[in-house]
Amino acid sequence: MEHVTHENIPPVYDKDSKILILGSMPSKKSREAKFYYMHPQNRFWKTLESVYQEEIFEKTEFLKKHQIALWDVIASCDINGASDSSIKNVIPNDIAKIVKNSQITKIFTAGKTAEKYYRKYIYPDLQMESICLPSTSPANCRISFEKIAEEWKIIQERD
Repeated sequence: MEHVTHENIPPVYDKDSKILILGSMPSKKSREAKFYYMHPQNRFWKTLESVYQEEIFEKTEFLKKHQIALWDVIASCDINGASDSSIKNVIPNDIAKIVKNSQITKIFTAGKTAEKYYRKYIYPDLQMESICLPSTSPANCRISFEKIAEEWKIIQERD
C-alpha cells in the first residue's frame, strides 16, 4: 500500500462551468504529469473528442470552452498500485468549493469507484445527485470505446 495525495493537481473549473466530471483518484501517470487522465491507454480525452466531435489540442481550454469542470472525489488515500478495489483511508476533496464558485447544475462520476466515494463522502452534505458514467480506464476493457462514447454523450445535455 502506498499513501497518495492529490495536492499537485488542482481542479479545472471557472465561474462559467456548468457540469462537473469527477474521477476517483489520479493514476500514477497523471500524478507525474500533474494533470488528469494522462495514462496513454486511458480513453477519457478520446471519449470527449468523440462526444464533442472536436479534436483536443489544449485540454484546459477545451474543458473551459465546453463549460466542463474536472476534479476527483478523493484528496488522499492508501492504494495498492492502481487498484481501485484496494483504496482505504479516504480523505475527500471539497467538491462544494467548486459548486459554490461556478454554475454547476450536473455532476457526473467517471466510473463506479468515483460514484461510490461521491455517494459516501460528498453527497450527504452537497445533496446534488450524480450520474455514473462508464470508466474510461484501461482496466475497464469489458466495455468498447464505442459504448463508452455513446453513454458519455449525456454530458452534452443542458437543463
